[in-house]
Amino acid sequence: MKVSQAKQTVGSTWLHIVQQQVESLRFGVVQIVVHEGGVVQIERTEKFRLPTPASAEPSSNFSPNQNTGGPQPHE
Repeated sequence: MKVSQAKQTVGSTWLHIVQQQVESLRFGVVQIVVHEGGVVQIERTEKFRLPTPASAEPSSNFSPNQNTGGPQPHE
């Protein structure tokens, strides 16, 4: 195999890998690491979004004007 054919094969391989990683990712990052003009590494970081627990939601009884014990604005 000639050098130009080898580069073309490697080029299409990393493009295919990046495409697969992006398509299978819901939330996250795909990074391409380049060294001397060539792709040498592909990194994938996936983030998982957790549902908000009911206890962490603000109380329906809470009012932004409610006295929380902090400094009060001057009226």
